[in-house]
Amino acid sequence: MPLLLLDLDNTLVDRDAAFRAAVVAFLAEYGLPDTDLTWVMTVDAGGYTARDEVAAALADRYGDVVPTAAIRALLDNGAADRVVLARSSREALGTAQAVGWTCVIVTNGRTAQQEAKIRHTGLDQLVQGWVISEDVGHKKPAPEIFQAAAETVGVSLSGAWVIGDSPHADIAGADALGLRSVWVSDGRRWTEDSCRPTHIADDVASAISHAISSPGQGAPGLAQLEPPRGFRR
Repeated sequence: MPLLLLDLDNTLVDRDAAFRAAVVAFLAEYGLPDTDLTWVMTVDAGGYTARDEVAAALADRYGDVVPTAAIRALLDNGAADRVVLARSSREALGTAQAVGWTCVIVTNGRTAQQEAKIRHTGLDQLVQGWVISEDVGHKKPAPEIFQAAAETVGVSLSGAWVIGDSPHADIAGADALGLRSVWVSDGRRWTEDSCRPTHIADDVASAISHAISSPGQGAPGLAQLEPPRGFRR
């Protein structure tokens, strides 16, 4: 059973769009300038800035008018409450499962927040497992988190593909383990010199399709299969 290791934020789900919507609502609720949206998104850095650092920056800027609890709620639940799973991504996961692939989410972040996203979008019904950095004590690109993902479902890392949007966390992590990878570019250009993905795709559905149809990785009749409508874990 070949293994697909899939990033969560800005790969399977558009975390930045969800967080942006949450920030817009937050600014409006407290009468803050809507032009601050760019500042907040820059501080957040796509979720890569530590939560405590973002909270401190927001408290420093808005502490006189915004309760600390509201800042915590924005950072803990803002994106998790708004993320959605695109139909194309749902169908691509179903197709991968139907032809014998084991799909596991590998994500950095805090357990409560990341599991909320996974369950809110129904991804818990479409993958066979997940690992979160807070749980395993290692962050991507550390090899231990990818090894933990394979152990979670009892499948070897041999022949696995890594799919993600981060050159550092996902592609460099795959490269260090000798795994093939697909970088989800979302229209960006690859600019890294230290590693390269096996393939570049515009979105996660295209990335999954490439991985499962690569030579030696698919199943007979893959092209004729209709995407199934779901998989229960």
